[in-house]
Amino acid sequence: MTGDDRLTVAVPRESRADEQRVALVPEQVGTLRAAGMEVVVETGAGSRAWFCDDAYAAAGATVLPTGELYAAAGVVVGVGRPRLAALRAGQVVVGLLRPREDPALMTRLAALGVTAVSLDELPRTLTRAQPMDALTSQANVAGYKAVLVAANALGRFLPMLVTAAGTARPARVLVLGAGVAGLQAIGTARRLGAVVHAYDIRPQSREEARSVGATVLDLTGPDGDAEGGYARALADGEEAALRTALAPHVAAADVVVTTAQVPGRRPPLLVAEEAVKGMAPGSVIVDLAAGPEGGNTALTRAGATVVTEGGVTVVGAGDLAATVPIAASAAYSRNVTALLTHLVRDGRPAIDRTDEIQAGVVVTHLGRVVHPVIASLLDKDGGVPR
Repeated sequence: MTGDDRLTVAVPRESRADEQRVALVPEQVGTLRAAGMEVVVETGAGSRAWFCDDAYAAAGATVLPTGELYAAAGVVVGVGRPRLAALRAGQVVVGLLRPREDPALMTRLAALGVTAVSLDELPRTLTRAQPMDALTSQANVAGYKAVLVAANALGRFLPMLVTAAGTARPARVLVLGAGVAGLQAIGTARRLGAVVHAYDIRPQSREEARSVGATVLDLTGPDGDAEGGYARALADGEEAALRTALAPHVAAADVVVTTAQVPGRRPPLLVAEEAVKGMAPGSVIVDLAAGPEGGNTALTRAGATVVTEGGVTVVGAGDLAATVPIAASAAYSRNVTALLTHLVRDGRPAIDRTDEIQAGVVVTHLGRVVHPVIASLLDKDGGVPR
């Protein structure tokens, strides 16, 4: 707390070397101050997103070195994993903590007495939660950037061009998964002049893809939404049948953008190695589902670019939003600000898990993992992931 006992929100510099985003931009400092909070920012916290210390100071924040930052904080807001050694009991940590991927981290935060609030777990179907929906805001950025990454790697034009030297046909782009990222990829590819095809197992998502200008593949395959509007996990036989049905369409594409994910599960394998071999030399796949357990293609390597012997480039791009740091940070900052103004009452975090939003995002509190789904991923004795 500061001298006038107002709640202090701390904004650290992200510790991961390739994370360029910052959790709060200067534009939102005034909003938090008006809501009764003070803001302290670690020296250089926004520098990788081109938000300088002077801009934070001008907005009303106090810029502090690392040691003083955490000591002053009641709430620590970040993008990724917090610095555990700097935290103390009673603090609230807000971020994209990925608790389903790393439940052991939640156990450690609980043991520290920290209240962990993970924006990954926001109940996205609640209308009043939409301003806090960081997954959507970051997926929008990633979908946009995916097409730019593909265009940069592709050995041909995206639009049709008629020149004195001849006519170049438009590139064919196939987007697999028509959620937020997929729809943004469709829109971006169309704006750049490509011919866009798309597919999703969710009937409503197929209609949304059609509404933004994609030609939806007519496949006989599984349908289904999971809770919260996500695609459901496919059985092994369904997944294999879908790969077979998609293979000729993958082979016909110059660019494939894959975005299909299922919360807490391995991403579905949509593109087999044989399908990649069927693509023309110079073709590109950008896999937004890339992660530690793989991605939507058999050749995806998270954070790496693989070029096959046949000349197909496969980009494992699971964190593309971080490569558009100004736009991504501005959007994420608005999400964080909306969440904080919802959580804070009378100058203090008011943890109330009967509230639908908090029931989703509060993962640890008062020394325990309180989120039922995350708790189910842990052994009862010792909190070790099953």
